[in-house]
Amino acid sequence: MTGESGGLLVRLRMEGPAMPEALAKIAEAILSDPETAAHASIVDLAERSGTSTATVTRFSRALGFKGYANLRVAVATETGRAEQARWETDISGDIAPDDPLGSVLDVITAADTRAIQATASGLDTAAIERVAAAIAAAGRVEIFGLGSSGTAGSEMAFRLERIRVPVRYRADTHTALTNAALLGSGDVAISLSHSGRTREAIEVLAEAADHGALTVAVTSFARSPLAEVADVVFTTSVHETTFRLAALSALHSQLLILDLIYVAVAQRTYERTAEALELTVRAVDAHRVPETTANRKRARREKPL
Repeated sequence: MTGESGGLLVRLRMEGPAMPEALAKIAEAILSDPETAAHASIVDLAERSGTSTATVTRFSRALGFKGYANLRVAVATETGRAEQARWETDISGDIAPDDPLGSVLDVITAADTRAIQATASGLDTAAIERVAAAIAAAGRVEIFGLGSSGTAGSEMAFRLERIRVPVRYRADTHTALTNAALLGSGDVAISLSHSGRTREAIEVLAEAADHGALTVAVTSFARSPLAEVADVVFTTSVHETTFRLAALSALHSQLLILDLIYVAVAQRTYERTAEALELTVRAVDAHRVPETTANRKRARREKPL
């Protein structure tokens, strides 16, 4: 996916600090005032960032644009979209220890909603289709992730398993590596890492790639080491809040991508999926408390003495 897709400003916030110094200055200049940057000439931006026009051109191409003109159009498009979708109240990501829970709820809701919207705007649906088709026909699907990324990976495995996809989520690195080594052409490996720099996640995906499996990375950094070893890369967006750092905030965006893949797989295996869901619902139905029993217990508790 090139820089011409959605989520450019989010991408600059995430990747800018890790860029070479001169390019990082340009990213910082754009982010400090995107509306001005959207109308600035290449000379203006070079002067504002303390770089040169050649460096601005190099910056544009590093992001996947043909030149500065295309970059400026992307910035203008995104600033216009942000203005249109601006919240009625400006909610930052700061949460003080004594903030009322109502305010905390607003901050968290705004942060997660923005992250999901930014992730959705940058998604390549053709890539989703490719991965879903591969999973629907796969002999084996292996999913790996640690920490909060593991939570998303485990949930994805549960969903796919329930519709008869031969899938396993691996939380142990050695188990993940040995099973990645058993994959082959026609199999799929998915590795999740917010930073894209988790050594174990990279090793597992690289091992799967060595044996011909389709490799999929879900990360917040499109230019990370994890992304470099993947056939398909899905980029998540995050909006941090106090007490919820980036890796924790990435969970909702990861789940959005995985849920879309799951639904796309279910669409391709509709009859099999419908039968499997019906069977699994029936299997656990006996473990649900009947509604009449629940109402009777509630009435007994509420009966006056």
